[in-house]
Amino acid sequence: MRVGIIQSNYIPWRGYFDFINSVEVFVFLDNIQYTKRDWRNRNRIKTKNGVKWLTVPVQYKYAAQRIDDTRIDYNQKWQVKHLRAMEHAYGKMPYFTKYFPRYREILEEGYLTISTLNQALIRWLMSCLDINTPLRTASEFKLTGQRTERLIELLTQLGATTYLSGPSAASYLEYDLFRKANIALEFKSYDYPPYPQPHGSFVPDVTVLDLLFSMGGEAKKYLKSAVPDRAFVIEPESGAP
Repeated sequence: MRVGIIQSNYIPWRGYFDFINSVEVFVFLDNIQYTKRDWRNRNRIKTKNGVKWLTVPVQYKYAAQRIDDTRIDYNQKWQVKHLRAMEHAYGKMPYFTKYFPRYREILEEGYLTISTLNQALIRWLMSCLDINTPLRTASEFKLTGQRTERLIELLTQLGATTYLSGPSAASYLEYDLFRKANIALEFKSYDYPPYPQPHGSFVPDVTVLDLLFSMGGEAKKYLKSAVPDRAFVIEPESGAP
């Protein structure tokens, strides 16, 4: 069974959903340290004035604060700003009225943490993209190790035979631990075709809502990477790849 594990992001780009669609079980890594100025609480849209960040303000109190403990700051009127920005950027797109009302409803539901908000949005976006991968959260599992050891514990409890990782992890994962656990290791590749997009030259790394507002039900055709994922064959007697 091929398993993927990533932190939740706010209205992620299309590569995030290609990743989810590439595995048999996807796990939100919600019980690790929250990182500031990252994708956890923000993403980008394309406007007539260039790319714009949309950021969900959170209550960040200490360095070891976990993602699933990070509360959203509702003292700031961020939902109004995000909704207005979406309307200005995409209001004239062909499928804006199909998807925008549900986006607005989710933002206005008042989720307590950034983790629960992100997961609600991602589940909805998966349904829009016809992605049915089963979802789990890392906090469901009893884990005691650190870094790669913790990851192997989670994969073992899930019964994984293959782990799909983001490409940036190639520099720090401990390959020998995958070999000992008899779990194959693969790294996701991201290479996607352009699609009709408003406001000038194509920008690839914006929220998947950009794709949905433009292409509607055809959006899933633009999700699969043209470059195959990189696979390492983990042999018990061989050296690290």
